[in-house]
Amino acid sequence: MGAYLLFTWLANGGLRHAHGDQASSRFAPPLIFGHAGLAATGLAAWVAYLALGRTAIGWSSLGVLTGAASLGATMFGLWLRTQRLHGRHLAGPRHRAEDHFPPPVVVGHGMFAVSTVALVLATVLLSAR
Repeated sequence: MGAYLLFTWLANGGLRHAHGDQASSRFAPPLIFGHAGLAATGLAAWVAYLALGRTAIGWSSLGVLTGAASLGATMFGLWLRTQRLHGRHLAGPRHRAEDHFPPPVVVGHGMFAVSTVALVLATVLLSAR
């Protein structure tokens, strides 16, 4: 789901510079790529923890995934605020890259992210006993 959202953002001009008074995105590229990079790094560390069984790697994975979740929550807040203000079903054109995100995909991505962080936390806590 995350890759779909990233490619949707890119395909709809997320990296383009502003034209006139209309910005191409509310999300700065470092926010998007920082979120994606931290998520990928955290999941790679999680796989390493599962393969090697080293508790320190598990805690590191949790820390990195928590950072990714914080950036994701920031983007969700920005996206949600504009969805409420402008409405997704307005007749006018959508101009920003993230206006093209399907709400079920955004919500599903967030639910999987929260579940992942919770499961990583539970597993690391249980293995540290």
